[in-house]
Amino acid sequence: MDQQRRARERLIKRHGDPVQRPWIYLIVATGDIYEDMEQAKAAARDGADIIAVIRSTGQSLLDYVPEGATREGFAGTYATQENFRLMRGALDEVSAELGRYIRLTNYASGLCMPEIAALAGMERLDMMLNDSMYGILFRDINPIRTFVDQRFSRQVHARAGIIINTGEDNYLTTADAVDAAHTVTVSQLMNEFFGKEAGLENWQLGLGHAFEINPEVPESFRLELAHALLARQLFPDAPLKWMPPTKHMTGDIFKGYLLDGFFNLAGAMTGQSILLVGMMTEAVVTPFLSDRGLALSNVRYVLKAAGNFTEDFSPPPNGFIQNRSREVLGEAVDLLDHITSQDAPAGSTPLLEAIAIGTFGHMKRPATAGKGLEGVAIKAEGYCNPAIDLLEADGWGVPHE
Repeated sequence: MDQQRRARERLIKRHGDPVQRPWIYLIVATGDIYEDMEQAKAAARDGADIIAVIRSTGQSLLDYVPEGATREGFAGTYATQENFRLMRGALDEVSAELGRYIRLTNYASGLCMPEIAALAGMERLDMMLNDSMYGILFRDINPIRTFVDQRFSRQVHARAGIIINTGEDNYLTTADAVDAAHTVTVSQLMNEFFGKEAGLENWQLGLGHAFEINPEVPESFRLELAHALLARQLFPDAPLKWMPPTKHMTGDIFKGYLLDGFFNLAGAMTGQSILLVGMMTEAVVTPFLSDRGLALSNVRYVLKAAGNFTEDFSPPPNGFIQNRSREVLGEAVDLLDHITSQDAPAGSTPLLEAIAIGTFGHMKRPATAGKGLEGVAIKAEGYCNPAIDLLEADGWGVPHE
C-alpha cells in the first residue's frame, strides 16, 4: 500500500490534477468489467475526473470477496482485486493520453468493508465509499460489527492515502430532505469524528450531502443552497461530495436534465469539491453511453459558464439562506444533545440506542440484531492486533522519493 501511495503521488505530479473544482465524478455500472473499462475511458475523454464502479446488487451482504475478472454483475460490477487492477490499468492508460490523473472509486461497505479497503490500497484506488452507518441503516448489518469494521477500514484508507466518500445522501431517500436536513449534518459530524479517530486527515474526508428536496416545494433551490453552504462552511478543508437528485426524478428526461442543471449550478455556487454527475434517465433505464455524454455536457457548460461563482455569491446577513442554515445547524446540535443525554442500557451506548429507535433515515436497527452479528466478539484481556499496530505507527512508510 505504501508503494502504491508513492506511485499515485508520482503519477499526479507527472500528469497533473484537473484544472477545475469541483472534480467531475461519473458512475459506470454495466456488470461487465471489460465494458466498464471502455465506458470509463470514454467518460474520461468527455470530461470525467473520477470514475466510480458501482458494485453488483447484493455484494455488500456477501461475507467474502469474489475473485477474478467478472462479467455477470447485476446493476453493477463485482468488486474483486482483479477488477480493481484492470480498471486501474485502463485509467492509467487514459490518464497518460489526456495529461491529467483520473481517479478510481469503489465501495468499502457491507460485510467485507476491511477486506475491500485492503484490496483498494493494494491496487491504488483513490477514493472509496465508506460510511460509518450506511451498512447498518440500509443493509441491516449489525451496528457493532459495522462500527468495528469501519474503524479498521478507515485506518487502511488513512495509510493508503485514499479519500473516503460518506453516504449521507442515502438518508434523504427514506426521509424528507427538508425535515431531516439536520440528521445529515449530524451524520457528517459523526463521520468526521470517526474518520479522524481512525487517522484520516481533513483532505481525506469526502463527506456527503445531496440535492434531494422535492422540486415542487416553494423556494426549493434556495433551501438546497442553504444546506450546501452549511456543509461547506462547517467543513472548509474537506473534499465534500455533492450528490445529484434521484428521489424526485420522474421519467420526464427533459425536466430531469433541467433539475440536474440546477444541481450543477448549486455545486458551482457553493464551492463543492466533488460533483457526482446526475443522469436524466435516472429511474428509467441503466444510462447509455450517450446519456452519460449528455450529462457530462451539462456539467461542463455549467462549470464553464459559472466559473468561480463562489467568489461573488454571498447571501445577505439574516436572509432566507442564512436563517435556514442556522435553523438546520441548531436542530443538529439539539439532536446531538438529545442523543448524548439519553441513558443507555448496560452493554449499549447512547448512539447505538439512537440508531435502534430510527433516528437516522427512519430505519430502526437494534445493536442485538442484524447480519454479521455472529462475527462480533469481545476483545480478550491482552488482545493484540499487529496490523493495527502497523497502521497506527507514525508516518506511513519510506520517505518520499
